[in-house]
Amino acid sequence: MRKLKLQMFMSLDGFVASEGENPDESPTPEKEPTSAGDEKLDQYIFSTIDSSDTILLGRKTVDEFVTYWEDVANNHPEDPQHALARNLADTPKVVFTKTLKESTWNNTTLATGDLVEEVNKLKNQPGKDIIVYGGGGFVSSLIKEDLIDEYYLFINPNALGHGMPIFNKLTKPLNLSLKSATAYSNGVVLLLYERKRN
Repeated sequence: MRKLKLQMFMSLDGFVASEGENPDESPTPEKEPTSAGDEKLDQYIFSTIDSSDTILLGRKTVDEFVTYWEDVANNHPEDPQHALARNLADTPKVVFTKTLKESTWNNTTLATGDLVEEVNKLKNQPGKDIIVYGGGGFVSSLIKEDLIDEYYLFINPNALGHGMPIFNKLTKPLNLSLKSATAYSNGVVLLLYERKRN
């Protein structure tokens, strides 16, 4: 069975997005999955993406995500993130939605059924692993249903005091096993956790 991997940038106090409009108050780089300028971290993120052949997105995230990365891939070969963008643009994406009937994005299909059934159906298909980027509400639902197998949490060196959490829908404790902890020169610490299953 394929693994579902979550890659998410977070603030020190556990928020994945600020409530304000000021980008300086955000715990994340401008567009995930960039890493705010650390070459080793960029290489790690690229290897994580390369180990997957499907990207999951919530409906509220897909417009910004697909538009941004396809623009970099198609129109900005000089961009340092061009290879990453090309990879993201070429990787099949599945958008979870209850409102849309058809996809208007390239290389993208819709999942409109029950969340648990749809994700488990994808996990049981042959291929590489699956990676999810968000948004926060969608990720919270995946966590609540215990569908994520590996958590790649990039902790940024800032605290917001308020914002959007992703563990707020849990109805019982979630126990994880730490696989690695890595600090990078830009102050980001990657905590990689695995969900132990019987």
